This record gives sequence, C-alpha cells and structure tokens, in this order.
Amino acid sequence: MAKKIQITETVLRDAHQSLIATRMPLSDMLPILDKLDKVGFYSLECWGGATFDSCIRFLDEDPWERLRTLREKCPNTRLQMLFRGQNMLGYRHYADDVLEYFVQRSVANGIDIIRIFDALNDIKNLQTAIKAAKAAKKENPNVEAQVAISYTTGPVFTTQYYVDYAKRIQEAGADSICIKDMAALLTPYYTAELVGAIKKAVDIPVQLHTHYTSGLASMCLLKAIEAGVDRIDTAMSPLANGTSHAPTESMVAALQGTEYDTGLDLVQLSEIREYFMGLREKYIKSGLLDPKMLATDAKALIYQVPGGMLSNLLSQLKQAGKEDQLTQVLEEVPRVRKDAGYPPLVTPTSQIVGTQAVFNVILGERYKMCNDQFKDLVAGKYGTTPVPIDKEFQKKIIGDMKPINCRPADLLEPELEKLRAEIPEWIEQEEDVLTYAQFPKVAPGFFKKRRDKKIGINPDADIKNKIHPV
Repeated sequence: MAKKIQITETVLRDAHQSLIATRMPLSDMLPILDKLDKVGFYSLECWGGATFDSCIRFLDEDPWERLRTLREKCPNTRLQMLFRGQNMLGYRHYADDVLEYFVQRSVANGIDIIRIFDALNDIKNLQTAIKAAKAAKKENPNVEAQVAISYTTGPVFTTQYYVDYAKRIQEAGADSICIKDMAALLTPYYTAELVGAIKKAVDIPVQLHTHYTSGLASMCLLKAIEAGVDRIDTAMSPLANGTSHAPTESMVAALQGTEYDTGLDLVQLSEIREYFMGLREKYIKSGLLDPKMLATDAKALIYQVPGGMLSNLLSQLKQAGKEDQLTQVLEEVPRVRKDAGYPPLVTPTSQIVGTQAVFNVILGERYKMCNDQFKDLVAGKYGTTPVPIDKEFQKKIIGDMKPINCRPADLLEPELEKLRAEIPEWIEQEEDVLTYAQFPKVAPGFFKKRRDKKIGINPDADIKNKIHPV
C-alpha cells in the first residue's frame, strides 16, 4: 500500500563527511538551521560518524556543545546520529558501562534517533547499544533505536542472509531497520527485491541509505519506494551526488503529486539550496571540496570498495612510493576479504582489510607482515565474521594468540571510572570522559586548547621562557 515517504536529511553529517572529510564547522550550519528545522524532515542526521573525531582533531569544536546548539536551534525536528555499536565512535570495542553512559549522555544532550551498526553484521555487538537506547526512552520518549544492516556483496550475502539478519534485528528490540549501502553497491532492481523481502519479514519501519558514487542512488531509492520502503536518506543538492547521496529536492520533486508524496515544499527547499550553494562554492574555492568527489565513479561496482577506502588506499601507496600498484591492491582486496571471512567493507573493517592488501602487494609476499588490527579481526576480537575463517589460515596469522568466539565486550572489565581517573585536570563537563575514552591521544590536546582559550593564554605563547606576545 502506498504511503507518504519520510526523508532523513544528511547535509549536516554524512553529506559533508563524504565530500569534504567532515570539515563543515558549526559556524557554517548556524545560519540555515532555522529553515532546515521548518521543512518537516523525518530527521536531521547531524552527529556521530566521523563528526566527533573531526571536531576535536581539526575544527577545535566541542562535539557535545555542537549537539546542544543543534538541539536548541532545531526544536521541531528529530536529531539523528550514527553509532558503531560496541565501537561507539572510536575504533576499538568499549566496555558496556562506557557504551551505556555514552548513549545516555547523547540522548540527554539532544539525540532522538541512534542509528546503530556493526561492521560484521554481528548482532552480539549491537545488543547492549539497543538496550541502552531503549532505556533512554524514559528520558526522551521520542528515542528511536534504529539498527543498520551493513550491505555488501559476496557468496554468503544473499537476500535470505539479509532477511534473516533483519528478523534478528527486530527480535533484539530495534524500533526500525536501515539498509546501509555505504559503498554504493546496490542496483535498482535488486533494491526492489531486497526491500520487498525485508518488508515481508518484519513489521517495523525500513529505511534506505545509499550513496551516489556509482550513479544509481536515485534509481535505487525510487525502486525501494515502490517496493514499500518507509524512509529514505538524501542530501541537499549542492552537497549531493558523487560520494554523497541523492539530491533531496530531486527526490521530493519526483514523488510530488504521487501516492508517495513527501509533503515537503520545494520552495522552502530551494531557499535552503541557495545557502548550501554558497558553501559549496566556498569549499571548492578553498580546496576543501575537490570537484572530482562530485563525479560518478563506476569503479565502485567493479572493485566494490567504498569511496573513502579507495582514497585511503591511494594515500598509503603514495606514502610508500608505489601508487602505480593501485590496480594490484584493488585486485588483492577481495582476496584478503575472502581469507578474513568476508567482512563488509565499512569502518573499521575497510581500513583493516585495505591496509593488509597494501602490505601484501608492496612487500611482494602475501601476509608476510600483518598489523595488530588484522590479527585481531582474524582472531575474532571484532566479532563473528559472516563466513567462518579457515583454521589453518587463522593459525598462520595469529600464531599463539587465542581465538575468541564470545561477544568481544564480554572480555572487557568496566572502564568508565578508570578512564575518568586518568584525566581529572581536564574534566569540565560530564561528557569529557567520553571524548577522552574514544580519542585518548587527541582529546588531551583539545582539552588544553579549550582551557587556554577560556583563561586567555595566547596559543603562540612560549610557556617555557614565559614570553607572551602582545
């Protein structure tokens, strides 16, 4: 049965994460927040993912203060974040007490929808986050625990695989499901088959998130809508297309006057477009936005590598003076992925598999060198891989390390109070311990800059010689 399609606008998070490495500062968001809030989007995706890292590493912004400001300026629209399950927003598994506290503070500061995913589609790594989000409903009844399926391709990844996973997600207590196609691998007709099958299997809302890298996103969204999807992710057109998402205005126009009409006003959207067009021009002029990122790249379908992973591989090869070997590395990625149990290529597994492929090619011998992250992946420390890893291969990679089959976080002791005790001098708000937990090497430098700014220490001051510029 046809219905009004709801839209999640990604321009405040994934659109600029995809195009300009998450470098949009809060100051560029503030002038347009009032208009975005009045459109009637189902949600504004504006936090989580790489925004946290980028805020403290590059923008000198407190991510918690950003969230509180967004909440204040957008009182009428649900705010949404991306959350890597037991990895939270960092790159390792965290103890349950840290994860539970993070979810509680995220909701307390303004988040309504928590989109939770696991790089291996291992439901064990999602259960604590789902329960924490559900518990937060006591504080905010609007809280939605949405679980994202990391979409990928390979021998095991059949429609039935995704249907079975969707059923487990619903059984685990999720309020909705998102099909997360981070590498732009979906094709239109298969999208219709997949959405239709999942909609028949579950009775909670289903959303589609797909990128424009391969040029198919708008067609995939339209076929998903015809197959019964409830919500779609889009981005305002100046920061759409390329490695970003389908343009919001185009999808609204395509559905206008049909049984799927979003109810959104194109005149309102065009005013918002003008603002982001100015930002786009500014970002291109400054070199922050490379116009190449706005192009369609069918290599995504050939090599099945996400755009961000592709640029990372090229960067690693350039550093080694081996950029001419990119094709060999791209051909090696699926072989490494097969050996490692077919993990979907999404943070952090995309970096782990990609780095190993680079090692294998530039050293001229497969698995001559493996870093700790690859060993941990093969040992089960990130969770259960979609396909069991060959025991002989596992032994070759991890040696005497003991493989694990349980939920990795079950092996972790509570760590919140220990982390808090490591940074007493820097804590100005409850959330600072969570910033430090995820980025222990970067956070102290950010905290120091924040303190110095507050008490008026010039960043160019020579503290050792007690010289302050006037």
